[in-house]
Amino acid sequence: MTSTTAPPAAHKAARPPLRLGLTLLHLAVMGSLGWAVIGLLGGAIGAGIGLLFVLGVGVIVLLGVLYALFGLAWFEIERIASLYKLPAHSLTWRPATQPGFVGYLKSLGTNLANGRMWAALGNFLLASIMGAVALGALQAMLHSIVAAFAPLADADIVNAPFGIQIEASRAPWLVLLALLCAGVVVGMMFLHRAISTAIIGATARESDLTERVRTTTVQREGAMRAAAVERTRIERDLHDGVQPRLVSVGMTLGIAKQQIDENPEQAKELVDEAHTSTKAAITELRQLTRGIYASVLDDRGLDAALSAVAGRSHIPVNLDVRLPHRYDRDAEAAVYFAIAEGLTNAAKHSRASEARVTVRLREDNTGRPYLWARVEDNGSGGAKVLPGGGLDGITNRVVAAGGTITIDSPAGGPTALEVNVPCAS
Repeated sequence: MTSTTAPPAAHKAARPPLRLGLTLLHLAVMGSLGWAVIGLLGGAIGAGIGLLFVLGVGVIVLLGVLYALFGLAWFEIERIASLYKLPAHSLTWRPATQPGFVGYLKSLGTNLANGRMWAALGNFLLASIMGAVALGALQAMLHSIVAAFAPLADADIVNAPFGIQIEASRAPWLVLLALLCAGVVVGMMFLHRAISTAIIGATARESDLTERVRTTTVQREGAMRAAAVERTRIERDLHDGVQPRLVSVGMTLGIAKQQIDENPEQAKELVDEAHTSTKAAITELRQLTRGIYASVLDDRGLDAALSAVAGRSHIPVNLDVRLPHRYDRDAEAAVYFAIAEGLTNAAKHSRASEARVTVRLREDNTGRPYLWARVEDNGSGGAKVLPGGGLDGITNRVVAAGGTITIDSPAGGPTALEVNVPCAS
């Protein structure tokens, strides 16, 4: 299976919700378990450094710590994004860009220098500190409330928070301490919200800009590759088809010119032959330009254009197109080209006896519409994306339009090609 995707559209920034109850729960967990995790990682780092010269065991330990830190950073981004509904992209491991051990080391260095990871780890540490403060203040608040009512039990001495003992007559003043501790708890919750949304939100915006740049780069490269493949196809078709035919027409007319006085009947036959060849060349040129863009697509829409493609197909095509109205030109052209080229490949290479084409309008999880199309044949399968091939041209066209493509063609068949292209009506 081959899948090429383009990143999703950017989310609109929104004011994060307060969610005080969940924030308090998160702080309580971070104040207890957070420090346990930090302690384990600190101990592992110390052990790794200490074992560096013991048969390389320390290197393995430090590598494990790096992966653990990356996982912890991923968890922190997901935690804050889920808690405050931030549109943050997940932290992803950057793979090696070259094979071998050197490529692996470069990949480790790239991920170790990932600013989003360290920002998330810093937020985890700050959240653990604020959680510990909030948890201590919460315990002190509850202790103060209980101690404030201690005189009701006829006690002479009251154990106040922080190990302080006071006279029972002064115990009611502990209510003020309870209010102060409650203020600290609430302050920690708001502080956690402000700091976390600032740090993780900033990394989310940076990640979103990176994704936009990557999307633009991928689309531009796809458009350039599609143009190169299309140019190569046109040159090949002209050189192998139309050009020899036109040369033959010229030679035939030249012979007819020589025979027109001596043998008019033979000259007439040669002119008729040249006329037939000219019509065939015109037909080939029409088919060639139709591969670039179908005029019927502008005039009558995707349904009519695909009906014409299905009618010209060398194998029977079951066409099922259900679209409520017209869509933007680029989206329709990308879907049209993908289906037309998919049917051409099925007829030429798959030994299929029939094909099915389905086109629908769908929406992604953000409500953005896109054209979904599926081409399936009952051929022998084994289709692969080769540079300059038909599937490569389809992939480049779809990616250049900002869409995605999935090709599933196991050996023995069947072959299924699906494209998703964002559109606007």
